[in-house]
Amino acid sequence: MSTALEFFGLFITQLQKPTLAFLIGGMLLAALGSRLEIPDPIYQFIVLLLLLKIGMGAGLALRAADPVELLLPALAATGLGLVIVLLGRITLCLIPGVPKEDGIATAGLFGAVSVSTLAAAMVIMEEDGIAYEAWAPALYPFMDIPALLAAIVLAKMARRGKGSRPRTRLRSLILDSLRGSALSALLLGIALGLLTRPDPVFESFYEPLFRGLLSLLMLVMGMEAYARLAELRRVAHVYAAYGLLAPLLHGALGFSLGWAIHLATGFSAGGVVMLAVMAASSSDVSGPPTLRVAIPSANPAVYIGTSTSVGTPVALLSIPLWMTLAEMLLQP
Repeated sequence: MSTALEFFGLFITQLQKPTLAFLIGGMLLAALGSRLEIPDPIYQFIVLLLLLKIGMGAGLALRAADPVELLLPALAATGLGLVIVLLGRITLCLIPGVPKEDGIATAGLFGAVSVSTLAAAMVIMEEDGIAYEAWAPALYPFMDIPALLAAIVLAKMARRGKGSRPRTRLRSLILDSLRGSALSALLLGIALGLLTRPDPVFESFYEPLFRGLLSLLMLVMGMEAYARLAELRRVAHVYAAYGLLAPLLHGALGFSLGWAIHLATGFSAGGVVMLAVMAASSSDVSGPPTLRVAIPSANPAVYIGTSTSVGTPVALLSIPLWMTLAEMLLQP
């Protein structure tokens, strides 16, 4: 009983962090009918700066990291991205009334990674003093790209089963994913950190702005999540149930796999949390435009609505859960 109360107390304390407070505040503003709007160009600029900061920080850390140390977490991230998409495809596409393309696109977003959730986890862990490998955010593309590619390939296989032939080659799919705005910015940041000396601009510009920009992003995500609920109400309730449960299941898979790596190689408790957070998240930047083009027959209101209005808030609010578990199970 005391352990359960301790767990609950730690969880509630984490929910009071400024990052999550801005998310909840955005949802409340939208629910109350506020006319507050953040123009889309400003939103895109905020995301660009956050991705460059995350990428440069990871690149600077990779410069001094042992490649062997990165191997198992990278393989785990890739495996998680693929498994989550396959699980989602099986779960959603076997339910009567759920179109295959809609189910596959939804699974693809939930297998890919959310920029906002990743950035929020970094800030919350730093505020709480939970250390993690500085290169851990570089696991993003290892999970994101395989998940989106898996969804696209599964959708093309489904269309082939209906009599149409897939014409796009795997190489083209990979290149299209890499050219997407989110991955382009992240990979550029990693390359700059790894191959150049961006320390002065990183420390004087990107670092000080990170928390403030993230709070604005959380505000936007909260307002958008509430607004998307109206779209989700028009489709099957099974998507809402999936959006509620999938982040917790996926996060538990990521935490378990990270825990195994922790026992095998000494992967930090913060690294385990980071892997769980990425697994729990659903793509909010790289995935939607990629899947709109690659799976045009899927309904964006379904997969984007499920991810944005349900999946992302659940993933963000579950960050304290993984941190509390790590604190109770992995800290010496």
